[in-house]
Amino acid sequence: MSRILIVDDDRDTCRFMADLLEAPDREIHTAYDPASALDLVHRDPFDLVVSDINLNAEQSGLDILREFRQRNSRGHVLLISGFGTLETAIDAVRAGAFDYISKPFDIHEVKATVLRALAQAGPPTPAAAPSRDVRPAALIGRTAPMLAVYKQIAHAADAAVPVLIIGESGTGKELVAKAVHANGRRANRPFVAVNCGAIAEGLLESELFGHVRGAFTGAVSDTKGIFEQANGGTVFLDEVGETSAALQVKLLRVLEEGEFRAVGAGRPTRVDVRVVAATNVELEKAVADQRFRQDLYYRLSVVVIRVPPLRQRRPDIPLLMGQFLLNACSRAGRRVEFTAAAVNAMAAYDWPGNVRELENTVERLVLFSRGAAIDAADLPPHLTESPRGLHDDLFAGLPRLDEVERRYLVHVLESVGGNRTKAAEIMGIDRRTLYRMAERFGLDLNEEGS
Repeated sequence: MSRILIVDDDRDTCRFMADLLEAPDREIHTAYDPASALDLVHRDPFDLVVSDINLNAEQSGLDILREFRQRNSRGHVLLISGFGTLETAIDAVRAGAFDYISKPFDIHEVKATVLRALAQAGPPTPAAAPSRDVRPAALIGRTAPMLAVYKQIAHAADAAVPVLIIGESGTGKELVAKAVHANGRRANRPFVAVNCGAIAEGLLESELFGHVRGAFTGAVSDTKGIFEQANGGTVFLDEVGETSAALQVKLLRVLEEGEFRAVGAGRPTRVDVRVVAATNVELEKAVADQRFRQDLYYRLSVVVIRVPPLRQRRPDIPLLMGQFLLNACSRAGRRVEFTAAAVNAMAAYDWPGNVRELENTVERLVLFSRGAAIDAADLPPHLTESPRGLHDDLFAGLPRLDEVERRYLVHVLESVGGNRTKAAEIMGIDRRTLYRMAERFGLDLNEEGS
């Protein structure tokens, strides 16, 4: 019989989770505050604790996790949060959480994760904290794809192996690389980056490995390359897929032997660096096409982090816009806001240039804004054109997105007789989100069923 403790300050959510995880071979217990949860943990053994992180109390789900891990040598903790961030993901992983899921969660994902946790006998080993814990604020996003990135960063940070970051141009691959470095044991050492696709092939070798005086015309003194500059720290090779076959051989030697030979040097130089590489192309296909060495690919891809394009995490767009707006207003020395119509229009756009394009667009809009508000009419035409080249008249008369959401909420509530718990389950959200939606649309849930 598996014993599961569910912790949430919302009693309805607690009951919903208990119903969701109920099974003949499970014994379910609930607690509505950290003190009650810790009291149960101290008195009885549990195989799994499922806890919200924010419990509206002095202690959080992270405190429950740490206490539980100290007292239980085999059980697991699954943390759930309505505000998925890199910081909480790293804290959860380092404290030994089995997994970390963001709200609104997929009930099938929760069930599958619980099954895995109960099936595994041993606990994860918490990673040792680095000497300095720096968390860049530029990685913004609360959607499931970004939460997956945060968890991968947390797991990769303290490992000594190379990391390969894959993503379209402008998705923030260098930010991910910096986060891996800043949250690892090398955080106090240099982080040195180079864009392999932006430097001519003849100069890239010298940029990476340095050169000695007289190695070529213009080499008037010994010069250190980025590998030597980053000794003890991290080298970030952006667009590593653009390197030549000859240079790939030399990169492989650094990874395998920890040494390189500067251009014109008579003997090799040893270094201790961690390599984080990034690419916007599928290196597996480049290997198949014989444009990239297979052995180098295997060495680089010990850990792979895939950064999602912005169109796959649209709910993050308003969050990003808010941060970029603050930055742009600070630089411009003025206060400007986006109207709801502008936010909706920008969230509907596909952003082929991803986060970089969004940031540059916000910067331009602030610089050239004529008033205190930026409306949909102020946006560049390509941001408000109909998707996939369709004409605007095809969408004439269609309801606004918020009206569609309101109709859907009303329909779901009516279909379940006003049962708020069932409505939240059908919509894949928690009850607090349901109440916020109802308040936004002017719906009174007080008279509805439980």
